Amino acid sequence: MQPRASYQKAVPDVIQGMLALSMVVQESGLAPGLIDLVNYRVSQINGCAFCLDMHGKDLRARRDGAAHLHLYNARERAALAWAEAVTRLTNQEVPDEVYNHACEELSETELAQLTLSVVAINGWNRLNVAFCTPAGHYKSAIKQSGA
Repeated sequence: MQPRASYQKAVPDVIQGMLALSMVVQESGLAPGLIDLVNYRVSQINGCAFCLDMHGKDLRARRDGAAHLHLYNARERAALAWAEAVTRLTNQEVPDEVYNHACEELSETELAQLTLSVVAINGWNRLNVAFCTPAGHYKSAIKQSGA
């Protein structure tokens, strides 16, 4: 798959807006590891190789060992279910049971912040998939746990 036009060069002001949105999410108070986990899952759903590479590396850097990558607590499971429902919008809705489960684990503010995070990663996924942004070159700036 060949990369297409550089959306970063074509619309730098829009990219600055997207980066600002992503920064709001990063500074929201949600745990960075939770944001990485949600970004990774949404990128899986959307088939975005570039974002899978990036968020996979960041997620592994934050977590202790590969086994921990697949063990989720109740809060993470609720966040993942919410992110999947908001990304897929099956029947153009987020089911009440997903919302209720999310509300058990996240405050109203956190749920709004998480939703904004899902909106942001879906936007990045669509840009990278549409323009065939190549994956594999990302280097995480996060220090490895225990390193």
